[in-house]
Amino acid sequence: MERTQYSPVHQGRSDISPQPRRERPGTTPSTTQPPPQSTLTIEEVAALAGDIHRTISTVVEGKDDIVTTALTVLLAGGHLLLEDVPGVGKTTLAKALAAAVDCTMSRIQFTPDLLPSDITGVNIFNTSLHRFDFRPGAIFANVVVCDEINRASPKTQSAVLECMEEGQVSVDGTTYALSPPFLVVATQNPLEMEGTYPLPEAQRDRFMARLSMGYPSRSAELEMLDVHGKASPLEGLRAVATAARVQAAVETARMVHASQALKEYVVDLVTATREDPGLRLGASPRAALHLLRAARARAAISNRGHVIPDDVQALFAPVVEHRILLSGQAQLAGRGPGDVLADLLARVPVRGV
Repeated sequence: MERTQYSPVHQGRSDISPQPRRERPGTTPSTTQPPPQSTLTIEEVAALAGDIHRTISTVVEGKDDIVTTALTVLLAGGHLLLEDVPGVGKTTLAKALAAAVDCTMSRIQFTPDLLPSDITGVNIFNTSLHRFDFRPGAIFANVVVCDEINRASPKTQSAVLECMEEGQVSVDGTTYALSPPFLVVATQNPLEMEGTYPLPEAQRDRFMARLSMGYPSRSAELEMLDVHGKASPLEGLRAVATAARVQAAVETARMVHASQALKEYVVDLVTATREDPGLRLGASPRAALHLLRAARARAAISNRGHVIPDDVQALFAPVVEHRILLSGQAQLAGRGPGDVLADLLARVPVRGV
């Protein structure tokens, strides 16, 4: 890893916020950040999302809904958890999303011997200058792929908590800001029980959405054999957007209008998860915030300047399902989290129409 100078952000001060960046190999590290791009129009956000979607779809066939939700998480400023059996394209989707945007990207293979300092970075003593220099870890990138995150120890898993929630890294009492846009895409295989450490509820709650890739359709799998049988599908992928433009789209999505009635609908849905007898753990207030942010991003992708109930309903399961825990009664009845959430959607009155 190349050495890059980072300016610390001191705790308790809001007037100092330098954004550390990892420069591309062969370039001189910059000491100042380029001015942020102004926000885009809703039409420009929809066009940008369409370009990224088409690029990813050349690699991930037959998964339009999955790609759309992944884009929604990106433009909502959240983080994505991909959970499914091995070999269905979880890492491919994460890499394709990163390759479609011209930004820094790193991949961390989580293993039992991975250390927190491998992720966040470490201070190394410089004998020639007689000082400690900060060597940034793999988390210093715009898109970070945490592959098989449940194979690492809880101590190592917790190293990404501060990064995901606050967009910063603290090492030896000094805090370093991460460059936006910042997206963590974590994958895990639910079938690997031996030698794994399941993510605790507190960490799962920091992921805006969880997706399951599922097996492709017969036609999509045949096309995959024809197109990708000779070479890696990621080799010919070209970026169609810059990191600055994506961040501008994120800022635009945050300003999409949501009526008071629609916000009440979001709160009603989240509150219903806490009161349903089929659940022993309901969704947190963070879930309500993530659901609204994701709904705003989905509206922008759909070329709308306002959120409608359909946006909330389409994202309710991906945003909430990984945060809830079934009660023993529901498990004995053979109900799954998706069944409970579907009943809640049908039962809670729609607002914001």
